[in-house]
Amino acid sequence: MKMIISNSSSIPIYEQIKNSIIEQIISNELESDEALPSIRTLSQEIKISVMTIKKAYDELEQEGYIISRQGKGTFVAPKNQGLIKEKAQKDIEEYIVNIIEIAKRFNVRKEDIIDTFNIFYGSDE
Repeated sequence: MKMIISNSSSIPIYEQIKNSIIEQIISNELESDEALPSIRTLSQEIKISVMTIKKAYDELEQEGYIISRQGKGTFVAPKNQGLIKEKAQKDIEEYIVNIIEIAKRFNVRKEDIIDTFNIFYGSDE
């Protein structure tokens, strides 16, 4: 499993780990039922504390991305399309908030933003 962690990022390390795993699940780099490295193994591989990895895994399990099987390990949960769509919607909303902040800062009209969106996305006209 590939993972890039930045110590200088404002995003907590456990959250970077969690986001990296979610992205790999959504992009099918990690398949349903695929075994994930143990907490201890991943900790050694990426040189991050066991407690940090555990926190990331715990949150991933709570959110339904992974499942733990007693005595067998941790695995990617079966794909939940609703969960994936919800993540995509959250990401889109974050980008929209950023777009609105930039537009307001530079006095760009909402209509101009919508026109630009339609050009890139393709309008129904």
